Amino acid sequence: MAAPASATSSLSLINNFSSSSSSSSSTASSSKLPSLSPRIIRAFAPNSSSVPAPSRFVLKRSHRLIASPSRIFLLLRRFPSAASSGGVVLSSAFDCLFAFLTSVALSASLILTDVAPASAFVITSPRKLQSDELATVRLFQENTPSVVYITNLAARQDAFTLDVLEVPQGSGSGFVWDTKGHIVTNYHVIRGASDLRVTLADQATYEARVVGFDQDKDVAVLSIDAPKEKLRPIPVGISSDLLVGQKVYAIGNPFGLDHTLTTGVISGLRREISSAATGRPIQDVIQTDAAINPGNSGGPLLDSSGSLIGINTAIYSPSGASSGVGFSIPVDTVSGIVEQIVKFGRVTRPILGIKFAPDQSVEQLGVSGVLVLDAPPNGPAGKAGLQSTKRDAYGRLVLGDIITSVNGKKVTNGSDLYRILDQCKVGETVTVEVLRGDHKEKLPVVLEPKPDES
Repeated sequence: MAAPASATSSLSLINNFSSSSSSSSSTASSSKLPSLSPRIIRAFAPNSSSVPAPSRFVLKRSHRLIASPSRIFLLLRRFPSAASSGGVVLSSAFDCLFAFLTSVALSASLILTDVAPASAFVITSPRKLQSDELATVRLFQENTPSVVYITNLAARQDAFTLDVLEVPQGSGSGFVWDTKGHIVTNYHVIRGASDLRVTLADQATYEARVVGFDQDKDVAVLSIDAPKEKLRPIPVGISSDLLVGQKVYAIGNPFGLDHTLTTGVISGLRREISSAATGRPIQDVIQTDAAINPGNSGGPLLDSSGSLIGINTAIYSPSGASSGVGFSIPVDTVSGIVEQIVKFGRVTRPILGIKFAPDQSVEQLGVSGVLVLDAPPNGPAGKAGLQSTKRDAYGRLVLGDIITSVNGKKVTNGSDLYRILDQCKVGETVTVEVLRGDHKEKLPVVLEPKPDES
C-alpha cells in the first residue's frame, strides 16, 4: 500500500536526519562546523564569521528546526568555551533538544495513521435522518418481530354443495407475550372463530388455540407451537405514570397491510368505553390520536422506549375509519388478566350477582346510586337479603334497593360499582350500603366468582 503524502514527507525527513547525524560523526575531527542553522552556530560560536548554509536540513510543511543530540555534543566538545558562556548557551542547547523531541513526536503521529475507529450504531440510509427519525426507525425495527397477524376463520356450509368451508370472518393484530407461545389480542378479534391462524413477522403461519379470554375487558390469550427462537416477547411497561402529550406508537395490520406503524400522542387518560361483548365498562382507557383502523385491534401501543403501554381496541368513528380518536386498554389491566388466563385458563372476577337499571333511569328518580332490578335468591346479593324491583298486587312498581356505597366507597353509577368490585377478591366479604324506601341499611355480602363464560 502506498504511504500517504504526509507520511512520505516524514519518512524522507527522518532519513535526511539520520544521514546528517552519521555525517556529523564522521567529520567530528574536521575543522568544518556541522551543517546547522546560522542562529544555532552563532549561539555556540559567537566569534565565527563564516557560517555554512544548511544543506541537508530541509524541513517541509513545518517551521521547526531539527537538531540531533550528537550535533549538540560535538559542538560542546569543539567549542569548550561555549559551556562557560552562561545561560544563553545552555538555553540554546535545550532549545535544540526540545525541537528534536518535538519533531520526533510529530513524525510518529504522521506515520501512525491507521487507527481503528470506535464502533457505533449506524443505520444505512441514502438520506440523512434526524435524531427523532432514527429513534422511530430503531423502535419499529426492534418491535416488529413481536407483532403478529391473526386471521379468524369461521366454518360455513355451502348452500349448493353442502360442503363445510372455512371463510375469513375477520382479522386483527396481536403480540408475543412470552417464549412459550402465548399471543395476546382482543377478544372481539377471535370471537366466533372455528379456526385461528397466527402469522409471525417472518411470514411463518401457525394454527392457534384459545387459552382463555375475558369478555368484560376484551382481552384474549392464544397459544401457538412455534420454536422459541422465532418468538420475540414484547417489552412490557407500565401505564400508571402516563402523561397526556407524550409520544406513542401503534404497530398493527390495518386492512390486512401487515406491520404498519402509526404515531401520535396520548390525547387523554382515564377514559371509559364499553366491552363489545358484554357492555360492561372498561375503565382507565388510554385515548390517542395515533391512527387506528380495522385490523389494528389487538396490536400494541408503545411508548418512546418501545415498551408496551396498551392494547389498541377501539376507535370513535361514525364512518368506521380512523378519526383521530382511538382507545387502548392499559397494560396494567392487561397484565393481571393475562397472568390469570395463562395460570388458570380463565379470569376469576368477583360479582354481586345482581342486574341493575341503566344509569339514566336512576337519574330520573333524582337519586344517586345503582338500582337493583333483580337479585336471584341463589346469588351473593340475594343470599345477603338485597331486594329486587317488583310490582305489588295492584300492578304498581315497587323499587328495589339502591346501592349507594361498597366498603365505604361511594357508588353513583354502574361504573363505580364495577371499579370497586375489580379491586376485590372472590370470597371476600364486603359491606353494601343500600337505600331502601326512606331509610338506609348496611348488608354484608360474600362475593362469589363469575360463572364460566362460553
